[in-house]
Amino acid sequence: MCLAVPGKVLSVENKNEDLKMAKVSFGGIVKEVCLDFTPEAQPGDYVLVHVGFALNVMNEEEANETLKLFAELAEADERL
Repeated sequence: MCLAVPGKVLSVENKNEDLKMAKVSFGGIVKEVCLDFTPEAQPGDYVLVHVGFALNVMNEEEANETLKLFAELAEADERL
């Protein structure tokens, strides 16, 4: 099973002309993420990230709804 997680773009930088990277916050944990598939992403945007690559840009409402669903799944799993 594959899982992509939403995160908030904090900053964007070009490591070189071929590689666009960002610092992305996942609930306070900051990771470096490749933006090659989402070059339009800017600080303040939310991106859906899988194995270090942002796959698409999403709005804050979509990101919060996804995180809420993850929390509900975790709660259900704990009850089993």
